[in-house]
Amino acid sequence: MAEIKPFRALRFTDKAGDIPSLTCPPYDIISEEERRALLLENPCNVIRLELPREGENPYAEAGQTLKNWLDGGILRRDTDPGLYLYEEEFTAYGQTKKVKGLICLVKLEEFSKGIILPHEETLSKAKEDRFRLMNATGCNFSQIYSLYNDESHITRGRIDALSSGEPRYEFRDGGGVTHRMWLVNDPVAIRAIGEDFESRRLYIADGHHRYETALNYRNSLREQGKATGGEDYVMMMLVDMENDGLVVFPTHRMVRGLREFSGEKLMKACESYFEVTAHSPVGEISAKLDALYRQGKKAFACYCGGEEWTLLVLKDEAVMARLLPEKSEAYRGLDVSVLHSLILERLLGIDRENMANQKNLVYTRSMEEAIASVQTGESQCAFLLNPTRVQEIRDVAAAGEKMPQKSTYFYPKLITGLVINQID
Repeated sequence: MAEIKPFRALRFTDKAGDIPSLTCPPYDIISEEERRALLLENPCNVIRLELPREGENPYAEAGQTLKNWLDGGILRRDTDPGLYLYEEEFTAYGQTKKVKGLICLVKLEEFSKGIILPHEETLSKAKEDRFRLMNATGCNFSQIYSLYNDESHITRGRIDALSSGEPRYEFRDGGGVTHRMWLVNDPVAIRAIGEDFESRRLYIADGHHRYETALNYRNSLREQGKATGGEDYVMMMLVDMENDGLVVFPTHRMVRGLREFSGEKLMKACESYFEVTAHSPVGEISAKLDALYRQGKKAFACYCGGEEWTLLVLKDEAVMARLLPEKSEAYRGLDVSVLHSLILERLLGIDRENMANQKNLVYTRSMEEAIASVQTGESQCAFLLNPTRVQEIRDVAAAGEKMPQKSTYFYPKLITGLVINQID
């Protein structure tokens, strides 16, 4: 099934500076202010390649910067191919957690083959941006985050044994996440791990845009007669799906710009499908939702301003089977599917194209930001959700379906800049 292999990563040399000052979060969660601060700390920060903004053609500028750094010894390619074991230690929901996996190259496969499975819809604008960057630089600067099933945890045992020594890198970032990385060059160990994946599927957790972009890049090179083989692979971080450190945060929805919107009328209409209960204050939302999450209820909160908020609990899950008979039980059972199908589409008239273009729907991981956007009048209402379970992600992907965009937020994000895949 999945084909993985080691690679000779590009890594920053001591000439570039300390590794903490050279790495950055993924490009899509960095503000312009944060980008500038990273470059102010170290002008060689990988953000100059990952999120170029300088010059009339930022993508071409990134390509030239990459060349300059290679020529100047800022970046150097590892001598031998290897696997890179990566661990993040962090705090979530008041607990200290660790998640560890391996960074390698994975052979690109069309989704239709059922070897690498997506779980989420993507936005076209992001794919266009990443495609232009790949064309200009010929690199994967950040890893796609994927999960695999390993009920006996054989691979996890190998990874733990190979990372028992001193890490090559270890540092704590500004967000309180500790990053560690080990390099494995032993051919026997690499071969054993590769054989582990020969019967496995991979489930993309984060990085759908980058994976689809890699497919487009590969196909483009083939059409131009420029394919050399390296474009058949993409850099991934692979993690055991049953890893205790996996944390998924919800992504909340903010509704704005609808004509003649009435929160009171919307809540009245919701009574057809939901138990509708008013509560206050807004500080209780998280606790109420968490209690229902533990009970397996399909529920979310709606905030339209003021001191009160409304709890919506689905009355009868059979309604989803009637509305979406073509979808799997796994898809119909998602909180986000219930919200999108029954309220956003059916009651508010926000269709899927509208959602994809973020015309009347905007997303945020921060419940506080969602609530504040309503209080300031920027949004007309906000829907606060519970997180999607990892098992639900697997089941939807295995059914060959995709969740609505922005359905999951794996935390913490993988840091960018420890290793770079230069596509041969």
